[in-house]
Amino acid sequence: MSSPPDSNPFDTTDATSLPNMSRRLSRKESIMSNGGELPPMPWFGMDIGGTLAKLVYFEPLDNTPEEDESEVETLKNIRKYLTNNKVYGETGHRDDHLQMENVTIGGRRGSLHYIRFPTSEMDNFLELAKSKGMASLASTVCATGGGAFKFENQFFLELNMRLHKFDELDSLIRGMEFVEGNNPQSECYYFSNPKSDDCRKIPFDFSNPYPFLVVNIGSGVSMLAVTGPSTYRRVTGTSLGGGTFLGLCCLLTGCSSFEEAIELATLGDSTKVDKLVKDIYGGGYEKFDLDGNIVASSFGQMMSKEKRSTVTREDLARATLVTITNNIGSIARMCCLNEGINRVVFIGNFLRVNTISMKLLSYAMEYWSKGQLKALFLEHEGYFGAVGCLLALIAQREDYIRKRNEKNKLQNGDSKDKMDDSDNHHHDLGGILGQESDNLVDK
Repeated sequence: MSSPPDSNPFDTTDATSLPNMSRRLSRKESIMSNGGELPPMPWFGMDIGGTLAKLVYFEPLDNTPEEDESEVETLKNIRKYLTNNKVYGETGHRDDHLQMENVTIGGRRGSLHYIRFPTSEMDNFLELAKSKGMASLASTVCATGGGAFKFENQFFLELNMRLHKFDELDSLIRGMEFVEGNNPQSECYYFSNPKSDDCRKIPFDFSNPYPFLVVNIGSGVSMLAVTGPSTYRRVTGTSLGGGTFLGLCCLLTGCSSFEEAIELATLGDSTKVDKLVKDIYGGGYEKFDLDGNIVASSFGQMMSKEKRSTVTREDLARATLVTITNNIGSIARMCCLNEGINRVVFIGNFLRVNTISMKLLSYAMEYWSKGQLKALFLEHEGYFGAVGCLLALIAQREDYIRKRNEKNKLQNGDSKDKMDDSDNHHHDLGGILGQESDNLVDK
């Protein structure tokens, strides 16, 4: 299978591992590669995860009349299609409630739109992009996530587009900091009284957050200790994440989507599946301050044939959700203790339409830490990687332009100095010749 050519000076791919494939650069690609200018519109950032692909689209709102007049019809149609619809095909969705206005990126002012679709529908996405003429407008799309590697050749062969890849965790942190700092609404929040009927969502001031732990729950889970702006390290992770929840639910309940699995879990009772402390002790275990309603053994009731015969799909979905969530919460708490951190931020698409898990995590953090740990959440939970890689691409090109201009300035300065030296040399030579002439006359 052929691979993209190694022709872009901004490329962060490991091109040495890819066979070269020559082709003529388009006019736009030549400008981007050799001139170092900002990429042509449209601007996209993609985070292609194992389960869900996230796309952010920057819609410029500061076009000059000249730019509007010269804008090609294809670009106008793409903008209209993306901003006027909330659903694309059968599985693509725009989360219009997350849209951010008056955002400045690369010196341009505009809106950020947030779009998602199942990674399994990548073929349909590429077909849609081809039908809308996207490949005729740009030759490079910035991307992060495992899918940026998995689908690289497919993007090139079907759309003649390169995937400009950025590190997944770098993009995540960069996107988090940007969105939190630029969202005019409160981005961060927590739940008060998560187990009670009067549970409320409360805004949280995240303007001075360091240090904090980020728990990114996608198909799997990564946990990062963030100690300052763009300063972090990966502490640990677990393979038991959102992909595990959905996979087990599909096996146990026959559901076919994340939304369906969450809907089933909402209606279920996990205590019919799990064995609680009170099922073993007849109440709480007071010596170790264990409440009787705490799970002692996930799916522990399923050892009984009688219990298995009465359990429902909804109960199984709920128990699966509780099992995965409790495991993530337990690991997060241990990381906070080891790192001396008292703020933990849970993000990722596992939390989308999943209030159950958010409340479980909130209660677990507060209960087990005796009020010392607070579980925080962010509105744009699953889109930070896509935002971050778009910002990285623009910043990289801006840095290239700056360095190019500095180099040109130095070269122009050297040329001027050489010209001045040459002029001085001519003046000195003229003076010497003049003196010699005078001496000859005197003689």
